[in-house]
Amino acid sequence: MAKTKTVFFCKECGNESAKWIGHCPGCGAWNSYVEECVVVGKDSKSVKKNVMTEMKSKPILVQEISSASTPRIDTLCEELNRVLGGGLVPGSLILLGGEPGIGKSTLLLQVALNLKDKKILYVSGEESAQQIKMRAERIGIKNENCLILTETNTSEILRHFEDSRTDIVIIDSIQTLESTAVEATAGSISQIRETAAEMNKMAKSYHVPTFLIGHITKDGSIAGPKILEHIVDTVIQFEGDRHYGFRILRTVKNRFGSSSELGIFEMNANGLREVSNPSEILLSQREENVSGIAVAATLEGLRPMMIETQALVSTAAYGTPQRSCTGFDTRRLNMLLAVLEKRAGFRLATKDVFLNIAGGIRVDDPAIDLAVMAAVLSSNEDIEINNRYAFAAEVGLSGEIRSVNRVEARIAEADKLGMEKIFISKYNCRGLDTSKYNVEVVPLATIGDLIKSL
Repeated sequence: MAKTKTVFFCKECGNESAKWIGHCPGCGAWNSYVEECVVVGKDSKSVKKNVMTEMKSKPILVQEISSASTPRIDTLCEELNRVLGGGLVPGSLILLGGEPGIGKSTLLLQVALNLKDKKILYVSGEESAQQIKMRAERIGIKNENCLILTETNTSEILRHFEDSRTDIVIIDSIQTLESTAVEATAGSISQIRETAAEMNKMAKSYHVPTFLIGHITKDGSIAGPKILEHIVDTVIQFEGDRHYGFRILRTVKNRFGSSSELGIFEMNANGLREVSNPSEILLSQREENVSGIAVAATLEGLRPMMIETQALVSTAAYGTPQRSCTGFDTRRLNMLLAVLEKRAGFRLATKDVFLNIAGGIRVDDPAIDLAVMAAVLSSNEDIEINNRYAFAAEVGLSGEIRSVNRVEARIAEADKLGMEKIFISKYNCRGLDTSKYNVEVVPLATIGDLIKSL
């Protein structure tokens, strides 16, 4: 006879406790335990065994394992392929997280409808089949091999998959699935942990790539236990500002490729459109130069991009000057302002400084430091910088201009966009052949060289 009991679970690591405790002994998190009611007994255990056919395995010597690589599946979406590391790996489990309404379901439905030579099983626990059909008609792509299933029970999903044996499975979303092995509400920590484990076993047993759409909490992390991100092979974050039409696909974890790749989409009435050249979109089209604007040559993974840094320096209206950043680290800005004040003699301690990365994206590349400094100096002196100048260098605390990686790709991107000059560190010029570029490469050693060159 099954009985109900109250158990406390840690949201970060899934550790279980009979009573509430403030500090998790498993992961060290504070105030992470939540209360759940679960049913334990013979009934739940017997059901759990029937969820998935048990696989018999035995240990194998490492030299006896076949090293033949399985070809990846092309999603016919270059931006998604780049983020995944070249395509879908058979048997991989991919978690796609993002804010509500950002376009997660639209992206995966669009991928499912584009793959006309593959059989797709799209499982939705949030929308009806009619709602999915309306979205498919809006996208305007027809695929006869895309199966739609509105189900939340994992046993039924597995049964339908075994009947159809599709090539790719899409689950929308993991927070709506329920397993008969756990008697808890959908979306609880125990249910998410159990259903994710079952989907992972299905993907590995049948070598079928499986997408999981995940909700996020108000602080931006994926809802559920942290063990969910450990179970899956790839974690992708779908970001974007609702006031902009751009959507950014960013890799957080990837067992089969780089975790620093970036994919850019544009949301329109017909779905998501791939942006193959983001530099032309992120750079604003101005007929005349304006002070406080500098162009930075940055890298996201293997992709070079030209982005616009906008700075505004004004006299502080109150006693404490303001420091505000959009798309850039505020502490990094404070450090750069301190370097300007100490090493270059600019009095910025009594002035408000506002910094914005145009296009609504966030940049963590240290090579943007030089462009930030140039934009701040331009606004402070009210002298415009030629919009055909680009900057790519890191700034140290002693005021030196430090080298950055893959400077050839940054120079090539500036050359492709018709830039006249690109300012880099002189330490990047060692062994650099600048004759093959039309853009003029200006080497810098210190901040003083930057001020003299501008």
